[in-house]
Amino acid sequence: MTAVPVTVRVQAEPFDVAAETEKLTAGRTDVGAVVAFTGLCRAEEGRLSALELEHYPGMAEAEIERTAAEAIARWPLLGVTAIHRYGVIRPGEPIVVVIVTSSHRAAAFEAAAFLMDFLKTRAPFWKKEVALDGSKGDWVDAREADDAAAAKWHAPRD
Repeated sequence: MTAVPVTVRVQAEPFDVAAETEKLTAGRTDVGAVVAFTGLCRAEEGRLSALELEHYPGMAEAEIERTAAEAIARWPLLGVTAIHRYGVIRPGEPIVVVIVTSSHRAAAFEAAAFLMDFLKTRAPFWKKEVALDGSKGDWVDAREADDAAAAKWHAPRD
């Protein structure tokens, strides 16, 4: 059995979704589906100039790798890429990308959703809002909706 390629990076620099997708699919004739999710920084109705993201180096990557391994155990995946940024991120800029390849679309869609749900709830990242006037707000709390989305993966599957 061939190991599923997994790329996990935590970086300050923007990423290139097309280039990352090409890395997962180049020369592969068994890939029938690619699902890519890119999360962007929102302006929150015009009140934010940026988000400041911090992470726990080493631990963040390890948690994302554990989650990717769990996705590979659950679905017939052919490749996984997860890249999360840190630092100052402005509205409209990408924060995170998850790219999943599989022979079939259902597995790719489900695995990508699973990875994002757990990135939002389990990975050690913290966000602080920066207002348009430059003042820093509080740390952004986890949303109940994110916890509920992650909880569905623990429910019995039909």
